[in-house]
Amino acid sequence: MIIEARYQGPAGTGNGGWSAGIFAGAYGVDGPVEVTLRRPPPLDTPLTLADGDVLDPDGRLVAEVRPAGTPPAPVPPVDPATARAASAGYPGLVDHPFPGCYVCGPEHPDGLRIHPGRLPDGRTAAPWRTPARVTAPTVWAALDCPGGWAVIAPGRPYVLGRLAVTLDALPEPGGEYVVTGAVDTVEGRLAVVRTSLYDGVGGLLARARATWVALPAEPRP
Repeated sequence: MIIEARYQGPAGTGNGGWSAGIFAGAYGVDGPVEVTLRRPPPLDTPLTLADGDVLDPDGRLVAEVRPAGTPPAPVPPVDPATARAASAGYPGLVDHPFPGCYVCGPEHPDGLRIHPGRLPDGRTAAPWRTPARVTAPTVWAALDCPGGWAVIAPGRPYVLGRLAVTLDALPEPGGEYVVTGAVDTVEGRLAVVRTSLYDGVGGLLARARATWVALPAEPRP
């Protein structure tokens, strides 16, 4: 397994959702899978999978892959127009901790460009036009950042720690879809969030539960 440089998240490391999707695919079991990231996935580095453990060339543990438990309740859908309106207020356009992120970074030249904005009830929503090629890791990536942006605040970045995905159907290439996110709990540095992927008429394709970990607060000017 190799996480290519174009799939970065925080600078110099793999996007958590894409990386987790690659690891889950290599694990190769039917049903929901949960991936726990133990260190930032390195880019352009051969990784191996042994008994559910993802290891770097030095034998260090990068991630653990296991069967997931009961799928989470989906985050309710919104219509595409509501998602577009929310996305217009995406805070990452003006203040993004990782602007080169493959999923949500405004400075990535060839990313998924999923820009989740906040709804009045605290959920996030974003429209998503799928790329010309869609794979399971593409969906894992799409289900990553919209949950994080439900808790990310100015000067308070989070990174993905764990992601469990239930994938019922792949979206069609070049189609219009909607991703929603919501916070379940925040305790100390850990936030548990959910995300869901819908087609344009509210049909559920995939859902996820994730744990995000807050990085130390950044000083604000």
